Amino acid sequence: MITESDKARVTAAIRAAESRTAGEIFCVIARHSSDYRLVPVAWAAAAAMFAPLPLLGLTNWSAPVVYLLQIIAFLLVAMVLSRSRVRFRVVPRQAQHDRAHAEAMRQFYAQGIDKTEHRTGVLIFASAAERYVEIVADAGINDKVSPVVWDDAVRALVSAVKDGRPADGFVAAIEQCGVILAEHFPPGALKRDELPDKLVEI
Repeated sequence: MITESDKARVTAAIRAAESRTAGEIFCVIARHSSDYRLVPVAWAAAAAMFAPLPLLGLTNWSAPVVYLLQIIAFLLVAMVLSRSRVRFRVVPRQAQHDRAHAEAMRQFYAQGIDKTEHRTGVLIFASAAERYVEIVADAGINDKVSPVVWDDAVRALVSAVKDGRPADGFVAAIEQCGVILAEHFPPGALKRDELPDKLVEI
């Protein structure tokens, strides 16, 4: 999703932003937050459950024939919906957002963003398949700023991901986050460089 040259651009943007603040910025982009493997099965089961109704009402076919067609309906729907391009389209939007949010929180803790000395870490997270972006700030930052301050950065990254320019979006989001962090956490006030300056692709 991200070329090495684009990763270098993101790293440079993080370093530039952190040169003006004691806050820490870490970036993660996920191809998707879940495989949603059970979604095709659920839709196929629903289709198979209702498939016999018109057959029983409009035909004189025997129960074994209807049962066989029910199995075929299940298999066909499951196969079609198992294709990745189709599968992500049938997952409810709220379910996608819930999975992506859960992955953002998992990455926040897995990458140690909550371990900075003064709790001044920020995760910029994007999940491409879900077109989901979230900025997760640690407690030290949340004590000073409202979560709505990240909205412009989120919008910039969402727009870029939709356009297939995730690196541009990350750079824009990093710059905007850096301005907010510099206002509340000036350089030299706290220990810096507790987190790697990089974009992790998962």
